[in-house]
Amino acid sequence: MNHLQLAFVIGLFGSLHCVGMCGPLAFAIPQQSESKWITLFKKLSYNIGRAISYSFLGLLIGLLGKQLWLAGLQQGISILSGILIIVAVAPQIIKYRKSQNYVPNRFTQSVNKLIGKAIKNKAGHLYLGLLNGFLPCGFVYLGLATAINTSNAYQSALFMLVFGLGTTPLMLLAMLGVNFSKPTFRQKINQILPYVTLCLGLWFILRGLNLDIPYLSPKITGTNGVICH
Repeated sequence: MNHLQLAFVIGLFGSLHCVGMCGPLAFAIPQQSESKWITLFKKLSYNIGRAISYSFLGLLIGLLGKQLWLAGLQQGISILSGILIIVAVAPQIIKYRKSQNYVPNRFTQSVNKLIGKAIKNKAGHLYLGLLNGFLPCGFVYLGLATAINTSNAYQSALFMLVFGLGTTPLMLLAMLGVNFSKPTFRQKINQILPYVTLCLGLWFILRGLNLDIPYLSPKITGTNGVICH
């Protein structure tokens, strides 16, 4: 599985989390009496806006990752990413605390205010999606932790763009009226997702260990981050 396929798969499966946690914000956008095709276009624009924001964040993280790759630290990046992912998800698994109990910071509050004003002023769906993409989200952080393992800023931005597009199908269905946001559904997804994230963290560590195991821990050769399967 290459980086872009991985990005789409992570986004697709993680979109279950998006519907449960971020869906209510998307559902809060006022609906108007218009044709189904215009409604579809608007909802699609919202999700494309999120993907564009994710891509920008991927570009920023990729600029950092590129410097680390040039320094020959690609194995360390992969191992460190895996450790950070496991550390972040472990409290959810052992039930010491839940991710939704985090205290909103000033940045989150600022973005929420902008979104509130945008909804009140009937801003376009694309703009609302762009703003939503900058809201702090553990799932997006997971995507960024994966994106930093790419070899350059372009690939990192492309990874996050595909990641965002992977979250689109289920979010789009939910926004068009499919009820995926029931509390019981959200609870089940939040119980499963940490274990999927844990497996991904372990996979990153295996990749960094350079064990020459195809797909699980492929051989990394050279200083330019070429991975041989």
